[in-house]
Amino acid sequence: MENSRNRPGLSRIEPGPGQESVWDYPRPPRVEPSTERIVVTLGGRVIAETTDSVRVLETSHPPVYYLPRSAFVDGSLVAAAGSSFCEFKGAAKYLSVVSPDATAERAAWYYPTPTPGFEALVDKVAVYPSAMDSCVVAGETVQAQAGDFYGGWITSRVVGPFKGGAGTAGW
Repeated sequence: MENSRNRPGLSRIEPGPGQESVWDYPRPPRVEPSTERIVVTLGGRVIAETTDSVRVLETSHPPVYYLPRSAFVDGSLVAAAGSSFCEFKGAAKYLSVVSPDATAERAAWYYPTPTPGFEALVDKVAVYPSAMDSCVVAGETVQAQAGDFYGGWITSRVVGPFKGGAGTAGW
């Protein structure tokens, strides 16, 4: 298992009671179900709400929550240009997220045919918290993971340091 102690100049934050360290998450990542209430708002409106999501947990990354497509308001997810590839989950496609008063271009992604081991992601969508008005997990407003590629959701439940910011590309 990877560990921040193997990274020069990096100091793992020890988790307190009820917390998780992202340095205890596995690589390759693990997918686990979550029943925490998730609420996503854009343009001042709730565009998704569910208690049926999955979290993807990967070493050095805050969790990424994937919500069922059915949790999103009809018409709030629109196909967008581009794709990306994850060495673990496979090929991702992008979506724009829209509400009557706002549009967040390429602010969500999904895996139409995830690789074996990640089938739980079928029909699930992740959003970049930095592109939304808010993403709330179990009543707590999420902080977005730093950087413009990863979409981790940081709450008081997880401690880092987190990959994504300046100087972390080699982690």
